[in-house]
Amino acid sequence: MLHVVQGEYAVVVEPGVVLTTILGSCVATCMWDPVAQIGGMNHFLLPGDDETSGDSMKYGVNSMELLINGLLQKGAHRPRLQAKLFGGAHVIQNLSDIGAKNAAFAHKFLRLEGIPCVGESLGGDRARRIRFWPTTGRAGQMLLESTHAEVVRAEKQRSAPAAPQPQNTAAGSIELF
Repeated sequence: MLHVVQGEYAVVVEPGVVLTTILGSCVATCMWDPVAQIGGMNHFLLPGDDETSGDSMKYGVNSMELLINGLLQKGAHRPRLQAKLFGGAHVIQNLSDIGAKNAAFAHKFLRLEGIPCVGESLGGDRARRIRFWPTTGRAGQMLLESTHAEVVRAEKQRSAPAAPQPQNTAAGSIELF
């Protein structure tokens, strides 16, 4: 079990590794090459643009590029990449909906890069715990009941390893646990 916190990404080739994260308004992209059985996950806080992003991993524009490049360096082939998107919740009702902006950015980025989004769970007002099996494309989600402060703290901290789960779910599905 490898926890991906805000501003990080991970690329995995080992079949026994599960990537996990907790998301509020942040978005995680789970991306993999089903033939090469290589996958990864990022976790970004803000969409970013040419004027504000610099090289910080908290911005989606950088996080997405690094995830794709990391996959390609490990042997994935760009035409076979597939993605699933999670997060983008509106967890603080009186502030702007950064979650919706993150989700819109992720969709636009994948469309422009020609990478199909084969599954997603975006929006709403609840945080999510995500598990992703990067070599198969299997993903699971649990919606959380928590306060904004708890979600922010959880997004930034590494979690304890969870028990392994069976790996027989189809790559295009999203499992709720």
